[in-house]
Amino acid sequence: MRHQDSIKVAAAQINCEFADLDANLDLHLEYIDQAKGEDVELLVFPELSLTGYGLGPRVMDVAIPREDPRLETLASACGDMQAIVGFVEEASPGEYYNALAILQYGEVVAVHRKLNLPSYGGLEEGKWFTHGNQLTHTDVRPGWSNTPLICADMWNPALVHAALLARPTLLCAPINSASGIVSEDFSNEQNWHVNVRFYAMTYGTPVIMVNRYGAENESHFWGGSCILGPRGEFLARAEDGQMLITATLSRKAIARARFELPTLRDADTPLIRELMAGYR
Repeated sequence: MRHQDSIKVAAAQINCEFADLDANLDLHLEYIDQAKGEDVELLVFPELSLTGYGLGPRVMDVAIPREDPRLETLASACGDMQAIVGFVEEASPGEYYNALAILQYGEVVAVHRKLNLPSYGGLEEGKWFTHGNQLTHTDVRPGWSNTPLICADMWNPALVHAALLARPTLLCAPINSASGIVSEDFSNEQNWHVNVRFYAMTYGTPVIMVNRYGAENESHFWGGSCILGPRGEFLARAEDGQMLITATLSRKAIARARFELPTLRDADTPLIRELMAGYR
């Protein structure tokens, strides 16, 4: 099948009602409808977009299996557009994951579970969630594929490198980043853009980073969602507030960036594996 030369992608910078799946479902449906009306082919929502972030013991109250009818409703609304939605997955009684549902063609085509659960600063995900242990790679359109990593996954360079060895054309980064959540001296607002621009440029891979905007309890989620091209350039940036941002990505631009800076081509995985042997 012939590769598609370009793809239109979008980030839905939304806020959500804390622990209210039904209200958040309606908001997701609104943005899915808007994105389809703008001919978007891949739509990305923030981390835990169906539930809110600081759940604590309420993780149990909002957890749903991947077969939940609400995910099926969202998948049906997507049609052939792929959408990535954040939720709490119940895999078995007492086993809960910070997860992404990847929806397309009326189905949940994949679920990605967060790998790196932060337990520092004001973050305590390791207390409530089970660690994921696999990377996820899905096709979006002919010649276009996506690997998602969730928030703190992006701060483990080895995870990002491992995810990109499969050579996806896109890296999606749904996050929940609040001002001052790490420390007073660590600026999420500045450092997140340094993070995603570095990976986009180093690997010649467009990045869709989507954060929430708005308040939850005493936290303020600062937004800053962006779509980056394969040289780390900003193709779209969200302003303050809830909004949809879009950009059109080019396979030719990705090919040129990777040819000129062949990070993936020259990755010596056997050597790296040997060097890492013995480290936990």
